[in-house]
Amino acid sequence: MEFSYHNPTGIEFGKGKIKEIANLIPKDNKVLVVYGGGSIKKNGAYDQVAEALKDHEWLEFGGVEVNPTVETMNKAAQIVKAEGVDFILAVGGGSVIDGSKYLAAASLYDGDAWDFLDGTAEVQKALPIGVILTLAATGSESNNLTVVSRKTTDEKRMYFSDHSYPKFAVLDPSFMGTLSDRQLGNGLVDAFVHISEQYLTKTNDVLVNDGYAETLYKGLVTLAQKWDERRTLWWQENLMYICNQALNFQLANGVCQDWSTHLIGHELTAFYNLDHARSLAVILPHLLREMIEEKQEKLAQFGKNVFGIENDNEAVIKKMEKLFESVGLPTKLTAYEIDDKVIENVHGAFKSHGYLELGENGTVTLEKVANILNRSMAA
Repeated sequence: MEFSYHNPTGIEFGKGKIKEIANLIPKDNKVLVVYGGGSIKKNGAYDQVAEALKDHEWLEFGGVEVNPTVETMNKAAQIVKAEGVDFILAVGGGSVIDGSKYLAAASLYDGDAWDFLDGTAEVQKALPIGVILTLAATGSESNNLTVVSRKTTDEKRMYFSDHSYPKFAVLDPSFMGTLSDRQLGNGLVDAFVHISEQYLTKTNDVLVNDGYAETLYKGLVTLAQKWDERRTLWWQENLMYICNQALNFQLANGVCQDWSTHLIGHELTAFYNLDHARSLAVILPHLLREMIEEKQEKLAQFGKNVFGIENDNEAVIKKMEKLFESVGLPTKLTAYEIDDKVIENVHGAFKSHGYLELGENGTVTLEKVANILNRSMAA
């Protein structure tokens, strides 16, 4: 057990915490408030931000897509450069946050910032970022991962950089009251798969990580079982907290990780515009079936400690599928309009990115990826 862990993002959790940003952002900083489709003007977040920034000079940029594109964020970068912005404040969910992380780095880079995504350059500096989270799912509010897309080439890529950690994240669960059932279900499944990518790999001796992962899983199971209470504050508070803890990478300390479900899912989003969580829901169960021999011990541990199922890994996977479906997420690609080129498209993207041996053992090959997709498309 050997690892290094550092997370510099300060967390402000609870209703009314937006007021804290008045003291968290230096008064002499010019702030760009970044948001998505405008829901923050309906749920009250925008007004609270305006009040908190009344002593700051600030401007705004809206219209960040559900899957943020570099085309949109490059427009924001032009504003940052022209207006001399000092601080980026992302108000929204994971898409707005990821777009803002890219924006913060692109604004201080002379070249094409897609260089960070294709690996030809590393982020050397970035503007400081703050986050006001209104939609719980990705955990992007307190990690160093950035995921953005490029429309012109149908690519969705990611990069890690310590310059991408937000300075602070305000987690106010009261804003989740206006979210749709689709968004709440997506958030729950997204967190579930984030935990799985760090847990459903090899057996290990890291008692803290396994115990905490299983606790987070149990929390999500409880929320799914109490889906009819999803409009209550306690339910939304717990989802927001679990989503945050699922991907601040504390669970990754000292253990091997998978992430092949995410890489396949990213291509489904890039080519077919599936919601991120929905792309994961149609891959993870079938990946577990395809890789069941390698994952059998950890899957059995998960089944026993989380679902109370012993000695039947197929039953464990079916239980997982029922959980996803109970909150509105299909577990088959056949639920969506997917053409017969899906394997060709995913294979082509993986070859161009050099993703030829995925998973914790490097054994999720292109052949395995095809098998996983075929399983998901089977009747």
